[in-house]
Amino acid sequence: MNDELRQRVIQALQRGEDLPSDWARELFPPEKREYELTYYGKEREEDIIAGTMAVPLQAERTFGRNGVDWHNMLIFGDNLQVMKTLLEQKKAGKLCNADGTPGVRLIYIDPPFATKREFSGSQDQKAYQDRVAGAQFVEFLRRRLVLLRELLANNGSLFVHLDQKKGHYIKVVLDEVFGENNFRNEIIVRRTQKNYLERDYISSLNVATDILYVYARSTQTQFAPVFKDEAIAETWHSLDAPNWSGTRPNLIYELFGKMPPKGRCWAWSPEKATDAIERGDLRPNPRTGKPVYRIPARDKTLCTSLWDDLAAYSFSSGYPTEKSEKLSARVVQMATTEGDLILDAFAGSGTTCAVAAKLGRRWIGIDCGKLAIYTIQKRMLNLKTEIGNKGKARKLQPFTLYNAGLYDFSKLKQLPWADWRFFCLQLFGCKEELHTIGGLQLDGKLKGASVLVFNHHEKPGVGIDEETIKTIHAAVGKKIGRKFYIIAPRGVFGFQQDYIDLDGVRYYAMRVPYSIINELHQREFTALKQPNDEMAVNDTVDSVGFDFIQPPKVKWTPGVNARKGQLTKEAFLKIDKFESRARLRGEDTHGGMETFSMLMLDFDYDGDVFDLDTVFYNHQMEEAGWEARFSAESLGNNVMAVFIDIHGNEAREVIPLTQFSLQPTKPVAKKTKAKAKPKK
Repeated sequence: MNDELRQRVIQALQRGEDLPSDWARELFPPEKREYELTYYGKEREEDIIAGTMAVPLQAERTFGRNGVDWHNMLIFGDNLQVMKTLLEQKKAGKLCNADGTPGVRLIYIDPPFATKREFSGSQDQKAYQDRVAGAQFVEFLRRRLVLLRELLANNGSLFVHLDQKKGHYIKVVLDEVFGENNFRNEIIVRRTQKNYLERDYISSLNVATDILYVYARSTQTQFAPVFKDEAIAETWHSLDAPNWSGTRPNLIYELFGKMPPKGRCWAWSPEKATDAIERGDLRPNPRTGKPVYRIPARDKTLCTSLWDDLAAYSFSSGYPTEKSEKLSARVVQMATTEGDLILDAFAGSGTTCAVAAKLGRRWIGIDCGKLAIYTIQKRMLNLKTEIGNKGKARKLQPFTLYNAGLYDFSKLKQLPWADWRFFCLQLFGCKEELHTIGGLQLDGKLKGASVLVFNHHEKPGVGIDEETIKTIHAAVGKKIGRKFYIIAPRGVFGFQQDYIDLDGVRYYAMRVPYSIINELHQREFTALKQPNDEMAVNDTVDSVGFDFIQPPKVKWTPGVNARKGQLTKEAFLKIDKFESRARLRGEDTHGGMETFSMLMLDFDYDGDVFDLDTVFYNHQMEEAGWEARFSAESLGNNVMAVFIDIHGNEAREVIPLTQFSLQPTKPVAKKTKAKAKPKK
């Protein structure tokens, strides 16, 4: 629709007039889909791709020794922004399968179902409640599906795990995004069963299944056959078949002295029947003399779209909504070969990542929850060889943990100048483009305007104040255009405002660390948010922009409850004071206990890798007087406590056993933990 027609439509609607019928072709062009899901807030695909902000990946830690051409990735951040970054890597040829094919071969996602119901996990805890419903959830997922499609290799595939509440909406969206011609299967998967007492009347049937929607990227996508572990005995079946309207005369002939019944024919040609007789696969029925063919006995059965031989859920790690490794393994074996790249953008407990590692695939896992990240880290460092996490300990498949959208400034500032410059340009979405204006060397462009990355390495102690801006303006004048961006550490700037205007030129101060300036992005900045109870673990998150880690301030008291009648001692860790800090929408914010998300504990910290043993949520600790209570016998010589606020910031404390008024234990054989090596 052009601007002139758009204004005419607006004016007609304002006057309360019906739109002329001859406008229909312009308003609904024939190249549009015959049908699509329409709702408030739906964006054009082009705007989704262009408007999503890519955020750089900050390597936090590498576990094991990575390969030269690829290392597996576990990423903490909003998957939408991370996927935009991965898409840029694909375009640069850095996101490849082992055979060199660019893009991801398999994407398997298990997004929140947005059903506003509770889902019981291990120990019958309330563990799942999606809070984003209706159009908001549909568009939340659609934006991600658009980027997921772009990330796929030309012969890649997508598996989307859903339930019966929102599956029909998402099916329509998937048809729009991938094309209905690329829909391959709706697979029905058995859920974990619940037993109910018999009643005279029920409100609905017990939900026994989930859905996997399978889409191909193109006609190049092929799948390997997969099998159920079900033995089938030898069976014999009648060879006659319908002869619709007498259209199959070549299949009417005498066989074993018999002709097909009236209106029917034989299912095979004479040549095929002769070959089968020679193999012993076709014979006369001993009782009737009619031809029957054999289906041989076999150990396994070829899978159809009904996967009722395995359960969708596992809960072996205690993480809510954890999917079974058998289910993930079947998907991986169906859609990939060794060395292929697999992405799970809602990684959760890490089932897909674990299975990919066991089956020799490359993997990327993304999640916005700290509980998920630490659960996956623990899982990947303690893998067993067999599917279902059985068997012997498996050799570590190396991976790197990344932050995306929430960064550690102290580590950034230590980067060499070239790496700092590159990271800053990525951080603010700038295009690297060296150029000179008025004798001033500039580093890049942001929406067509010039960008200068200030070299604080070369000029330690030198600041940027209003006089500096005037000096720059005198050199570049209006040749610079209407906007100019300067990126530097926050402490370098000697003024507080986001920008300074001089003679029609606006000079922006892009501070690091600093949340994104709202004016520079089409969506208002929103931060990652961590859950404060187990029901919110899988809440959807739609963050925009980035922020920097500001560890919360915590005062705590460890000890032991000595209560009469107890056979074992009960240790506790009490939070006396909690204060979080964050910079949201350019403003520093402070919060108290209401901003506390969860406490994670490693009861036997080895001094190197945090190995999550248990988690206590805000509401649990509030109900217990802000105390986390646990068996004293489970503690090693040191306890690692990680206090997390709702923005994902952490305060880490190593607490010696003596601070609990307990004596150190003697050295004992400790559970094996893979040592992490700093990323070079």
